[in-house]
Amino acid sequence: MSEAVVAKRYAEALFQLGEEKNLLDQYAEEFRTVQEVLQTHDELLTYLQHPQMNKQQKKQFIQNIFKALHRDIVHTIQLLVERKRLNIASSMIDHFIQLVNDAKGVAEATVYSVRKLSDEEREALAGKMAKRFHKQSVTFHNVVDPSIIGGLKIHIGNTIIDGTISGKLNRLKRNISATNK
Repeated sequence: MSEAVVAKRYAEALFQLGEEKNLLDQYAEEFRTVQEVLQTHDELLTYLQHPQMNKQQKKQFIQNIFKALHRDIVHTIQLLVERKRLNIASSMIDHFIQLVNDAKGVAEATVYSVRKLSDEEREALAGKMAKRFHKQSVTFHNVVDPSIIGGLKIHIGNTIIDGTISGKLNRLKRNISATNK
């Protein structure tokens, strides 16, 4: 079975559990914390995958690191380590958060701009994106990228809206190259 399918199954099971316990928001926030820790500390993954550490030591280590989190979150990470599937944690967390967002009618987006957007610009853009994608709300992460020259590039779900000057110049260049052939 592919890792993506396994990650999706774990995420769906956790979503059902969180829904039953009415803890979806807490789970999502705590999983974001776990994902950040795993992504910023490569040595942690190396340690947890080391063959000389037995399963009990690894489970106790996870318990100590994530003791402030809900026991279901800790148990899930322990289960992934025990089954040697820690490599799917990031994919599982992404899918879980997507399920939570879908249930709440929320979309997450990344907006690339030359400068940091003001609060007013963020609110206006969030409102337009929510209406366009038929969501209750859109939350986004603003990435400052001077290479786009001007305009905005928005990545929401599987959709990319490129309204940047650099994107327009690249499209113009491709069109000119295609007509000269």
